[in-house]
Amino acid sequence: MSKTVIVTGASSGIGFAVAEAYLKRGYNVVGNARTIERLKQAATKLGNPANFVLVPGDISKAETAKALFERAVAAFGKVDILINNAGIFIAKPITDYTEDDLDTIVSTNLKGFFYPSQQAARHMSANRSGHIVTITASIAMQPNVKVPAVLPVLIKGGLNHATRGLAIELAASNVKVNAVAPGIITTPMHSDDEATRSFFRTLSPSGTFGETRDIVDAVLYLTESSFTSGAVLPVDGGASAGTW
Repeated sequence: MSKTVIVTGASSGIGFAVAEAYLKRGYNVVGNARTIERLKQAATKLGNPANFVLVPGDISKAETAKALFERAVAAFGKVDILINNAGIFIAKPITDYTEDDLDTIVSTNLKGFFYPSQQAARHMSANRSGHIVTITASIAMQPNVKVPAVLPVLIKGGLNHATRGLAIELAASNVKVNAVAPGIITTPMHSDDEATRSFFRTLSPSGTFGETRDIVDAVLYLTESSFTSGAVLPVDGGASAGTW
């Protein structure tokens, strides 16, 4: 029987690339995005595969996470992997953040991790197997004065530690919990403006961008490993290694 993976934020960027990689490997994929229109566009790009189930909804809502698992179980029997990919990044000095910025980041990045992970913990513990992988951010491991971003550092840093805590909590149930912490990756989130891209190149000692395939490779490694749990794997060209 093919394995089943849930991917949040599956309509573009890293989430789309992850969904595509699992589909190519013969997995069933249950994809979430805020709107059905974006999911349908993603499905069209993927060739409308029968084993790509679309579940729209706000991932910060508990009912969306519940619906994801209910639809996955109804279609495919069980869930083997959860990829918590949905997230946003707002960088600005702390004095410039608004109440809306805080509420948005907490909703998408924190609640969007918690509710799906809670559902996964229940489902996977009962099955005594499974993998949870969260996409965080390497800047939460090594803040950079060039990018003031205390809210992403706060939330993504918390997710890095929550990954370790949940890995310990679920170890006895044979559920592996890990995270991938990207640096600057070429996705629609980043501007094509050359001045902006030149600045981004200064944010890693390699002076280069990563590609979505670099994150996909890390995710696939973690979900195929039987002895890796509680790891936060930076994929950032060395940016989290220290100063340079």
